[in-house]
Amino acid sequence: MDLSNLSPAPGSTKARKRLGRGPGSGNGTTAGRGNKGHNSRSGGGVRPGFEGGQMPLHRRLPKRGFVNIFAKDIAVVNIRDLARFESGSVVDGEALKAKGLVKGRVDGIKLLGKGDIAYPLTVKVSHVSRSAREKIEAAGGAIEVIS
Repeated sequence: MDLSNLSPAPGSTKARKRLGRGPGSGNGTTAGRGNKGHNSRSGGGVRPGFEGGQMPLHRRLPKRGFVNIFAKDIAVVNIRDLARFESGSVVDGEALKAKGLVKGRVDGIKLLGKGDIAYPLTVKVSHVSRSAREKIEAAGGAIEVIS
């Protein structure tokens, strides 16, 4: 068997419905669209969400919330993620991006305290939680808060 002899399994395909090909086909004349009206026309049919003139659902429901245009995009890194670094290494934004822990453009990096670390690291981030600071310093490492 080769690619030129492949065919679908019997019964797995269905011939497409050929519309408007004469009265004997059963789908001639109006091609299954009925007689006259908006839906029988080319380009006919209503837009998504149109409810026949009734006030549509998306307009009946109240608006909620807003988008803060001044929001900062802060990437989150946990202590357990720092296991990818060797003992004594310097962990900064570039190092975190190189290891795939931070993706894309961010306004800052926050170190959180989930997990444990047993060896010292020098971590340079813009924000750090109290528990993360305690764990890094308990392991003999250092935290540098950069802005």
